[in-house]
Amino acid sequence: MSLGELDGGQPQLAYKPQLPQNRTMGIGIVGAGEIVVHAHLPAYRMAGFRVIGIYDANPAKAEAAAGGDPSITVFPTLEAMLKHPEVQIVDIAVPAKFQPGIAIQAAQSGRHLLCQKPLAESYGAAKELVRACAECGIKAAVNQQMRWSPGIQASRSVVKNGWLGEPLQASIQVNVRTYWENWPWLTQTPTLEVMYHSIHYLDSIRYVLGLRPEYVYADGARFPGQPYRGETRTMIHIKFPGEARGLVHDNHNNRMPQDDWYATFRFEGTEGIVKGTNGALYNYPEGREDTVGFYSGRLELGSLYEPKLEGRWFPHAFMGTMGELMRAIEENREPENSAADNLITLQTVFAAYRSMAENRAVYLEEVDA
Repeated sequence: MSLGELDGGQPQLAYKPQLPQNRTMGIGIVGAGEIVVHAHLPAYRMAGFRVIGIYDANPAKAEAAAGGDPSITVFPTLEAMLKHPEVQIVDIAVPAKFQPGIAIQAAQSGRHLLCQKPLAESYGAAKELVRACAECGIKAAVNQQMRWSPGIQASRSVVKNGWLGEPLQASIQVNVRTYWENWPWLTQTPTLEVMYHSIHYLDSIRYVLGLRPEYVYADGARFPGQPYRGETRTMIHIKFPGEARGLVHDNHNNRMPQDDWYATFRFEGTEGIVKGTNGALYNYPEGREDTVGFYSGRLELGSLYEPKLEGRWFPHAFMGTMGELMRAIEENREPENSAADNLITLQTVFAAYRSMAENRAVYLEEVDA
């Protein structure tokens, strides 16, 4: 069934992760932190992917992540992982400052890569990573999993089907309480909210609309007395070509009961709208399912169509990022979430920080200047 077909008069949304035919490609994971334990490994088990082993600079963390599974090797060094003949893909899940060196070393060993976001702490380092991957002739993707969260992937299907007409506007709004101390290394970074959270929203907005931003105007703020160095409240205006616009409004300091929290998205076009909630941020990390609904002047629905979505951002969307990389390897093409494509998301992130510093609109091309 194609994306645009109707079944019994109801639209069919292709939102579930697409998996490769060959699920036996060997995966080696670098890093054994919370995201690997609670998202990468559960998602790969769900998908039937084959994890060969794990390496972490802290061997005890790698042992704990492996959980006594005899099929998962705990590698003593990165070099040992890269010498293993069955490791075809290296899944990197480490802080950005460590990623470029690991990624380039893995690429030079001929392994395909799934990198963590952000790719690097500077745009220059990210470009060097992408250049090295191209020179080595390997496939490199980025773990921007929100693209494969059910609500965002469903929204992308609506836009690809043409049911919104010409895309004109996107907004993602979040008002929750985030305990950044759950990731101690983040508490001291001066670039907090956009670099490590709203990067998902900037990437998802351009992915759903299918457009490249021209410039951003951003403001970041702290909460009085917060124990974190970086911004925890942001507002980002995004200018796309023509009449399309985007907005990210993000606050991580909501002291009210959770029934006051919200995490919503909305995409509008000349012929309709699609909107919903990002369930992962309600009562994180437990979360709940995404919701989505849409109107379209091109379909005779009569009212808001609200299909029930299966799966969640955590961990189900992680099947999407790895699955897309594996399919790209099978089909010998670039993945949709390629490292080269992710440079546009990074330009948007770094343009937002320059905008905050200089209080002006910043064009993406300026980041590469």
